[in-house]
Amino acid sequence: MTNSPTPLLLVGSIPLGDTDAVLDAVAATVGTRLTSVPDGETGVRSNWIGWQHAVFALQDALEQGAEKERDYQLNPPYRFKPGKSAADIDFGDLGFAREAIKSYAAFVARRAAGRFASDCRFQVCLPTPFAPVFSFCSYDIQGDIYPLYERAMLMEIDAIRLAIPDKDLAIQWDVATEMSIFEKLHPVPFLGDDPAPWLIATLARLGDAVPDTITLGYHLCYGSMGNRHWKEPDDLGKCVSAANAISKGVTRRIDFFHVPVPIDRDDDAYFAPLERLTVSDDTLIYLGLIHGADGADGAARRIAAARKHLDRFGLSTECGWGRMDAAEVTPLLELHGTL
Repeated sequence: MTNSPTPLLLVGSIPLGDTDAVLDAVAATVGTRLTSVPDGETGVRSNWIGWQHAVFALQDALEQGAEKERDYQLNPPYRFKPGKSAADIDFGDLGFAREAIKSYAAFVARRAAGRFASDCRFQVCLPTPFAPVFSFCSYDIQGDIYPLYERAMLMEIDAIRLAIPDKDLAIQWDVATEMSIFEKLHPVPFLGDDPAPWLIATLARLGDAVPDTITLGYHLCYGSMGNRHWKEPDDLGKCVSAANAISKGVTRRIDFFHVPVPIDRDDDAYFAPLERLTVSDDTLIYLGLIHGADGADGAARRIAAARKHLDRFGLSTECGWGRMDAAEVTPLLELHGTL
């Protein structure tokens, strides 16, 4: 009897020219190993939420300030123009459904040709609504804007489901901005001194907005803007606490959580918090411990360290690949296939 291959997850962004190039590269290397395949978030989406800046720029009720409010912010934030309020905001089409529907056809064609498993799903990676609002809006209007943007995002999911059957769909919520708040890097004035309960409740609500006929995952992210985290995690403690709290709040099945593992962490202290996991046995933890810089040997060290604290897990990279060089993609995919 042979062991089943270790599950693999591609976190989302892949820096190739277009969706076809991404799907072909994935199919040629690890296509049959994956239970879901993302489209690589190419083109305008390559800088994660950066393309959503245009959505805010189109709002006549908003104007951009002159300065950033904090580090690790893409642009100076928006505020209401004099005399304007949330009642004047109408986000409408955010673009996520439009992009997903275009890519789905290319995915289905390759799956029909046998390049992906017959039960492989199309993976749509979505930022939590809090991320664009916190990134692009000034502190003093975030509380007013958030419910409007969340409503628009949930309408994107409805539009995706009209075009993509639930049985073909996996949705991954990218939880980056919230992790920075859990790490106490930034204030959230509209949430007061303890924003965690509101953030966890929101993350749970987003999970329950995805019907249980769709695969659901959460990518607990420490960022990769400029190819660096906004903070190197001390250990997996914050990720474990977030996963436990989200799992407690969500009423449907959660299929996976993804967590980062820096290249230099093969020590017990980093992985020990995994012993505190209280998620369902049906929830798979993907450890983002694959790094191109030290290859299979480095991954093996980190796998051995992790196995002391968690018996079953899947493998991935720390984050999406959107900021790396395109020449690194195929070797990194091939590395996945060896593990």
